[in-house]
Amino acid sequence: MKVSVCLATYNGQKYIKEQLVSIVSQLSADDEVIVSDDGSTDDTLAIIAGFDDKRIRVVHNQSEHGYTPNFENALKHASGDIIVLSDQDDVWMPNKLSIIKKDLAQADMVVSDAEVVDGNLNVISESLWSLSSPYRTFWGNIFRFSYLGCCMAFRRPVLEVALPFPSRHLMATHDNWLFLVGKSCFKVCFEKEPLIKYRRHKQNTSTGCWEHAPKSVPFMLKYRAYLMWHILLRKIRCKSRCV
Repeated sequence: MKVSVCLATYNGQKYIKEQLVSIVSQLSADDEVIVSDDGSTDDTLAIIAGFDDKRIRVVHNQSEHGYTPNFENALKHASGDIIVLSDQDDVWMPNKLSIIKKDLAQADMVVSDAEVVDGNLNVISESLWSLSSPYRTFWGNIFRFSYLGCCMAFRRPVLEVALPFPSRHLMATHDNWLFLVGKSCFKVCFEKEPLIKYRRHKQNTSTGCWEHAPKSVPFMLKYRAYLMWHILLRKIRCKSRCV
């Protein structure tokens, strides 16, 4: 089965090479890495071009800027049977892809734990889940989003239901939206083994799932209502797929 790794970049020159090395070493000749770049002004694209690997394809995000629309752009160009999300600054464990394939033989989506590291890969925590205490249920993730996109992989039918993303990206970030689609319409597997080194540093484009800044009560009510409404619409549209 063909694998599409969807990687979003923006001024990621410091870590992108190390991340891509950890990814391409696990891919077959038929797999692909779709890099969606959000207008980098540093050497990110030059470093990617230096790989001279036909499996790596760069597509430029011409729509709204930000990590959610940037990931959506990458996903729109993916052609694989298995979709794996990746941030630009993490490092994959050497067995990540083999474990994902094993898990997806029994499920439609897999969400894994991660080892939390600093900018130099020094271990902060051996388990992201021990810090974030994630909820596994749909309603738990409506209450508080628990999982990161860089720890997600899924089969193509999940992508077909999830696209296009709801238009208000602050109300439906890519990782939250994808998990809720997976949990409401498909079978989700939770992989306890950490499959990435999740790097936390000053240049991260998003906060960790245990680091969210406090939001106002009106915003949180609108946020939850928006997600529930769009999940309902997607379930109706894709009724034959949802279980």
